[in-house]
Amino acid sequence: MEEKLYEGKKNGLLVLSVTILLYVLAIMGVIFTGIALEQEASALNTVGMVVCILYLVFGWMFWCGLKVLRPQEALVLTLFGKYIGTLKGEGFYFVNPFCESVNPASKTKLSQSGDVKTTTLAANHTTGEAVSKKISLKLMTLSNSRQKINDCLGNPIEIAIAVTWRIVDTAKAVFTVDNYKEYLSLQCDSALRDIVRIYPYDVAQNVDTTGDGVADEGSLRGSSEIVANRIKEEIQKRVADAGIEVVEARITYLAYATEIAAVMLQRQQASAIIDARKMIVDGAVGMVEMALERLNENNVVELDEERKAAMVSNLLVVLCGNHDAQPIVNSGSLY
Repeated sequence: MEEKLYEGKKNGLLVLSVTILLYVLAIMGVIFTGIALEQEASALNTVGMVVCILYLVFGWMFWCGLKVLRPQEALVLTLFGKYIGTLKGEGFYFVNPFCESVNPASKTKLSQSGDVKTTTLAANHTTGEAVSKKISLKLMTLSNSRQKINDCLGNPIEIAIAVTWRIVDTAKAVFTVDNYKEYLSLQCDSALRDIVRIYPYDVAQNVDTTGDGVADEGSLRGSSEIVANRIKEEIQKRVADAGIEVVEARITYLAYATEIAAVMLQRQQASAIIDARKMIVDGAVGMVEMALERLNENNVVELDEERKAAMVSNLLVVLCGNHDAQPIVNSGSLY
C-alpha cells in the first residue's frame, strides 16, 4: 500500500467560527420560536423550532472533522474502514467528520525519544483529537536494552545500540505491520545479533569478517564504524517494507559478559605484559650492542669473551629488571 495525501483544506478556523455562530443563532432561534409559539402556533414556527433543536443536538459533529497538525506530524485517515489518505503539513484542517485517525502504535512505549506514557492520552482541547493518534515524522532515537550475544569465537559479550530512524511512508507504517514501533525494536535486536556473530570482540587470527575468504583484522572493538554501518544496512533491509528509514546506528555499550570479564582482563594484561617485555628486551639488546661497539671504537678497554659475556649479563639485568639496580663494587678480579 502506497501513501497518498488527503485533499484537505485549511478551513478549520472558518468551520469552527461558522459552527459557533450557528449555535448562537440556533439558541436564539429556539428562544424566539418558543415565544412565537406561545403567542400563535404556526407551521413555520414549529419547523424553525425543530431545525434549531436538531442543530443543537447534532451540530457538534462538525467539530469531529477539525484537525490541528504541528510541523512534522501526520494523520492517517480512514473512512468506514477504507484508507482515504494521509494529512500532512502544519495547519488547522477540516476533513470529513466521519473520518477516523489510525495509529496502532499510539499506546506503545519504548526506550526512545518521542514516546508518551501509555496511560497519558492528552486530548487537544480545540479538536478533540487524541495527540497519540498523530504520527511523528521527526527523527527519533531507539535505544533497546543490552543484549548478551556470543561473538564469532563463542565469547559472550554485552552490547547495546542506538538507532536513529523516521517514518517516510505513513501508509506502510500503519497498514503493513501491526505495530511499527514494536516491529522496529524486534528487527533491531535480530539484526544486531546476526552482525555481532560475524565479528570477534578483539582482533583474532584466521577470522574472516568480510566474507571474501581472506582473514582480516575486523573486530567489534576496533572496527566500530564498520560494524555500525553493517548493522544499519541490515536493519534497513528488514524495515523498508514498514515505511521506516534508518538514518544511523551506533554502538553505545560494548563489554565482555560478567562471567568472563575477569578472565579476559587477565588475558589482556598478560598480552600487554608480553608485548612490553618484548619491547624492553629489544631495546636492551640494542643498547648493549651500541655499548660494546663504542668501547671497541674508542679503545676504552680491551675485553675478552668472558668479560664481554659478564658485561652483557650485567647490562641486561640492569636494563630489563623491574626494580632499580643495586650496584656491587667488585674489588677483586674475575680470575
